[in-house]
Parts: sequence; structure tokens; C-alpha cells
Amino acid sequence: MSTPPPSLRADPRERFERLRERYTELPRPQRAGVVYGAALLFGLLVMPFLIWVAGSRVLGAYTHGQNTHAGPLALLSDYFVGLMHGSAVFWVVAAGPAVLLLLVRLFVALLRGLPGGASGRDDED
Repeated sequence: MSTPPPSLRADPRERFERLRERYTELPRPQRAGVVYGAALLFGLLVMPFLIWVAGSRVLGAYTHGQNTHAGPLALLSDYFVGLMHGSAVFWVVAAGPAVLLLLVRLFVALLRGLPGGASGRDDED
């Protein structure tokens, strides 16, 4: 007889620990794929809402056609239409978090490649 699946009401710390173990068991390219996939999902789904919040606070209400007080879902629909039409501006927003992550990782790799590594110390005396 097989063991039953873990309960959905299990301790959140235990579930997090299991996810972390599964993540660390993945090969390095797959872990990078998970991280960059999450960054792309963040760019596709969260960034439009962040833009709407910042824009509505600084610039005022978002207008959508005749609706002068359109909500965040109107912006999200316009965003996806722009992505479907291949607009570079919309794709920059979508890919922005992944590109930023790539640039940070490149910067850290360059720092580690310098004499003395990331600490900035030379071990030569």
C-alpha cells in the first residue's frame, strides 16, 4: 500500500522546506530556468499592476476609451493586446525583471572575476 499524499493543512514551514529541497535537487540549468521563468511571470502579471498603481498615484486615473476611471484590469487587457501585437515597449516591461536579474548576475560574476574576488581583497602579500 502506498503512503497518502501530504496533507494540504500541513505546516507551511514543512511545505516550504520540501519545496526548497526539491528546488536544490534540480540541476543548475533547471534552477536558473525556474528563477527566470518566475521573473518572466512577474513581468507579465505583476508589473502591469505596479505600473497602474504608480501611474494612478502620480499621473491620475487610467483612461480607457470613454471610461475616464478605468481600473487595473483595463490596463492589463491593453498590456496583453500590446504584447500580442509585438510592441517592443510592452515586451521590455514583460522581460524587464528577467533582464534585470541577468544583469545583476553578470555584475556579480564580473566582480568575482576581479583580483581579490567579491571581497575586494588581494590575497597576495
